[in-house]
Amino acid sequence: MLYCFAMDNALIHEILPVGWLQCNCSVVGDPETREAIVLDPGDEVERIQEILARHGLTVRAIVNTHAHIDHVGGLRKLHDATGAPVLMHSEDLELYRALEMQAAWIGMPVPEIATVDGLLREGDQVRWGRFAANVIHTPGHTPGSLCLHLPACGERSRTTVGEGTARGERGRTTTEAGKLFAGDTLFAGSIGRTDLWGGSFDEIMRSLQTKLLALPDETLVFPGHGPATTIGRERDSNPFLSR
Repeated sequence: MLYCFAMDNALIHEILPVGWLQCNCSVVGDPETREAIVLDPGDEVERIQEILARHGLTVRAIVNTHAHIDHVGGLRKLHDATGAPVLMHSEDLELYRALEMQAAWIGMPVPEIATVDGLLREGDQVRWGRFAANVIHTPGHTPGSLCLHLPACGERSRTTVGEGTARGERGRTTTEAGKLFAGDTLFAGSIGRTDLWGGSFDEIMRSLQTKLLALPDETLVFPGHGPATTIGRERDSNPFLSR
């Protein structure tokens, strides 16, 4: 299944659930410059490349929200295919180097390790084309979990939001809002698990309460698994956040 969002003059955004655990890999491109970033290429790199080729996109960075195997399994293949630098938070390097352990635990082949070309931290920006997303360090699911926040543009542009949006509507037109690529920190109706390597319930709650819930309610949230949502909807109805 392929989820398509915001296919207008402001942004190209396609979400491809990949691999056994259906990690949401995002391809986010500038339709003017044809530069893009790819987030969490967990597997099925050939399908990711098909999306890039269809839109004529050049990858400027490969960003990982965290280093669990279902999010990083395709890093080496995509890096080799595109030459784009691999970026993640330093606090997840140890977890990334433990891919053999992760693979044994989940029962899958060990993917090839990519060289990590750059380390992201709170307050950094990831740039491609005319766009810049802010790095938010959100430890809890893993020590180096991060989110990318793409603020809304100044103009009140319009965008068509496809299947998998916060309200599950198809082809609805809405006012352009900021976008949060949340990895496995925040899901529609839930939050990331904290019982794996380096997880902490106290830390993920602190990240959610002090960082993500500080964003505007209309912010569109694209989690690492499952459908999209909004900050406002999760503030009101997520059982971990609304109690």
